[in-house]
Amino acid sequence: MTVVHPKFPIQQNVVVLLSRLFNKLVSMKNFLTLLFVILLISGIQAQTENPAYDKELAGKFEGDDYGMKSYIFVLLKTGPAKIESKTVVDSLFAGHLQNIRRLAEAEILVLAGPLTQNDNQYRGIFILDVKTTSEAEELLQTDPAIKEKLLDAELFTWYGATALGEYLKVQEKITKFNF
Repeated sequence: MTVVHPKFPIQQNVVVLLSRLFNKLVSMKNFLTLLFVILLISGIQAQTENPAYDKELAGKFEGDDYGMKSYIFVLLKTGPAKIESKTVVDSLFAGHLQNIRRLAEAEILVLAGPLTQNDNQYRGIFILDVKTTSEAEELLQTDPAIKEKLLDAELFTWYGATALGEYLKVQEKITKFNF
């Protein structure tokens, strides 16, 4: 009777199966055949190079071999400030939009957009092409709506496609009206 370890049932079953199979193999020829099959199976699972890979294009970006890199993902939510004046709120949001444009033109802001109304009071997202959350926090303080606590931000390190920044260059060409 075979006892299966509760944390590693599949691995243990494979080991038991292989040991039974190995015990039945007596000749070196059979052993070499088995070894070849195991190497072949493990080779199938190995990584393969992308045939469409463009080294020159990849060199334009600061990504890894998977075409990925780290960004700072910012989740904007309703802040603690309660501002009654519609004029002040409108002014802060106008400054918020100007700051978005400024960061996008500087190629620091990779992606931005509002979220639909929700129970969590999440308002929008930013993806910033900066190395650290400290650097992102400093940049967020240039946003009047965040600085005056009309919006608050949660920051996360996010691993995404290095070509994500190219989206804004295309978006500008297909946007008929600006905010």
